[in-house]
Amino acid sequence: MATPNLTTLGIETSCDETGLALYNTERGLLGHALFSQIDIHAAYGGVVPEIASRDHLRKLLPLLQEVLDQAGMQRSDIDAVAYTAGPGLVGALLVGACLGQSLAFALQRPALGVHHLEGHLLAPLLEADPPQPPFVALLVSGGHTQLIAVRALGDYELLGDTLDDATGEAFDKCAQLMGLPYPGGPALARLAEEGDPTAFKLARPMLDRPGLDFSFSGLKTQVALAWRDSAQDDRSRRDLAASFQAAVVETLVEKCRRAWTQTGFSTLVVAGGVGANRRLRADLRELASRDGVQVHYPRPEFCTDNGAMIAVAGALRLAGGESSGPAISVRPRWPLAELTRIAEGSGLRAQGPEELDSARS
Repeated sequence: MATPNLTTLGIETSCDETGLALYNTERGLLGHALFSQIDIHAAYGGVVPEIASRDHLRKLLPLLQEVLDQAGMQRSDIDAVAYTAGPGLVGALLVGACLGQSLAFALQRPALGVHHLEGHLLAPLLEADPPQPPFVALLVSGGHTQLIAVRALGDYELLGDTLDDATGEAFDKCAQLMGLPYPGGPALARLAEEGDPTAFKLARPMLDRPGLDFSFSGLKTQVALAWRDSAQDDRSRRDLAASFQAAVVETLVEKCRRAWTQTGFSTLVVAGGVGANRRLRADLRELASRDGVQVHYPRPEFCTDNGAMIAVAGALRLAGGESSGPAISVRPRWPLAELTRIAEGSGLRAQGPEELDSARS
């Protein structure tokens, strides 16, 4: 079956970042734009769902025009629309779904609701050397910490999951305990680079037992107690941040090693916002090299939520003949295991940042 030349608009509004992108199955990524609501939610110390929904509504159309201008295209040049249908905040999801379905209806184009986590899993396909299944994926973000066996595109098996806080949540909560500014996770990771990772003796959660599940709530409690009993000065803050990060990274790396050993896969994909953590990347690279495992990441700008990953995931499924009906429907809770295998032969082409910059100029 010939691969269709398909230009897909991707819309991401699952939480507090508004992302849009245009992806062509032959030319690759044509343009992308992202607006983060960090400054808006900082006053509240976390995401306020109603505010997030209203800001998505405010930013979507200007970002759509920005992406079209980058690509030198008109709305009529869009062949299909993919939007995040879940999981995520229901109000935020509905804003993106309404735009996606309305635009598709007006243009008489197909639309498809995309699984947010599949978008993260497939984000490395945007790179010049994309991974090929089968591979183990570590999906590590503010809301999820999972190990997934990817046997084919759309064929996913959950190997391990977090029993409580996800990694990103643990970073954010520990940062808040130490008085770091919102968003706490990136601030803690930056501070950790200046500290002594051996200064505080913290547990490596669930490494003393077999299995691939995660748990970070106990580690968070340890950090709270250590901070309470410390001098609570700048040095204590740096050292505790470094010690916490070392405990988390060692746990993630060891679980990845167990996963690729258990599956026999020789490729690891790391996706999600925490996947941009430099200590995690360095330690995984070192261990994987010793074990003969290749590690793939999206570039940092595509680790966090973005429209490009939704455009790629949507293009894969749309090129395989999938589409949603006209109903505006979202799924705030949506198990990844419910997805079906993607039809082979879609033939998507990656496009590196240099090519994209050249295309824009």
